[in-house]
Amino acid sequence: MSHVLMSTVAAHGHVHPNLPVMAELVARGHRVTYPVPERFADAVAATGATVLPIRTGLPDPARGEQWPDGGVAAMRLFSDEARSAYAQIAEALAADLPDVVCYDGSGWAGHALSRVHGLPRVELAPHMVAWDGFEQDMADAFAFLETPEGLAWRAELDAWLDEVGAGVGNRVFLGPPDRSVVLIPEAMQPHRERVDRARYTFVGPVIGDCSHQGLWPKPARPLLLVSLGSAYTDRPRFWRDCIAAMHGTGWQTVLATGPHVDPSVLGEIPDDVVVREWVPQLAVLAHASAFVTHAGMGGCAEGLWHGVPMVAVPQAVDQFGNADMIASLGVGEHLPADEVTPESLRSAVLRVASSEAVAQRCAEQQAVARAAGGAPAAADVVESLVRRPGCGGCACGQGGCGRA
Repeated sequence: MSHVLMSTVAAHGHVHPNLPVMAELVARGHRVTYPVPERFADAVAATGATVLPIRTGLPDPARGEQWPDGGVAAMRLFSDEARSAYAQIAEALAADLPDVVCYDGSGWAGHALSRVHGLPRVELAPHMVAWDGFEQDMADAFAFLETPEGLAWRAELDAWLDEVGAGVGNRVFLGPPDRSVVLIPEAMQPHRERVDRARYTFVGPVIGDCSHQGLWPKPARPLLLVSLGSAYTDRPRFWRDCIAAMHGTGWQTVLATGPHVDPSVLGEIPDDVVVREWVPQLAVLAHASAFVTHAGMGGCAEGLWHGVPMVAVPQAVDQFGNADMIASLGVGEHLPADEVTPESLRSAVLRVASSEAVAQRCAEQQAVARAAGGAPAAADVVESLVRRPGCGGCACGQGGCGRA
């Protein structure tokens, strides 16, 4: 049995994608330690992992707290969190170091711990990964890091890395991982033909057993699910447009509005529309004829898993690129948020749901997604770092160290 540390940040899009991998590792007999604040403790504990309670300063959308859209403000939020989480994790595990560290692109605390103690590490990426030429192709998107404010932040990160003894500067620390397991559908990866397959292994989407979240009855008519995820849901006008678009079409429409929308601001809710703060998304998608999504990577992955035609209405950050990928794959359409009206939304939903070409592409991508390997394939990679041939079961992942 190996001791595995999973390191990420307190956000739904970072915690939930790797939980099936943790459950798989626990099922194989490994001991998993997972540092999270209280609001994610139940979800983590359900995998069988050991919850390490930590404090967090990150925004909690359930309390109306919003994340910055990006830039140095977002990077400083992550680095401040890493500094705090590292101190808590290092103290808690001082006499019980893990044999391998799993982390995602924001799990800087665990990443740093692995470098300080020379532990094997693997990124579990719930997002797109770098490709050959990534820095040049994305130079404009990351230009803020070379501004005076960005360079000052880089210096701050370097000072912290030096303080803890990570042995590298920010450019290496934030650069390509030594090893990465990519939890997204390969179809959603831009320039996938230019991705280093010796470094990155695609296994996604990684879908676990979500039956504990509840079931959803099979409807007698076509069902539309509308969700904007967990962070950008405070859009009363959008929800009203959805009701106006679909009422009277013969469809059942399910709106997952999130915690920020008071149903009273939506007006009268007709009997063919269901409004809930939260729904068991996978269970609803199992019966859905179409899915209006903000194009977060998790929603896109679940839509592909169930082969549901999508209308992508992106709200922020990587969702715009994901929406374009949905359209280019032929499994749906990209409808910009500023172009949403009841008429445009209704037309897009009915168009993707009735298209034979879209149905065929959805079926093809569903088959690819379900053959990708999922959590078992991800767990295989993690295990390979702690049980290499000739290593005698040592935990360093290199062999010959004599550590049992």
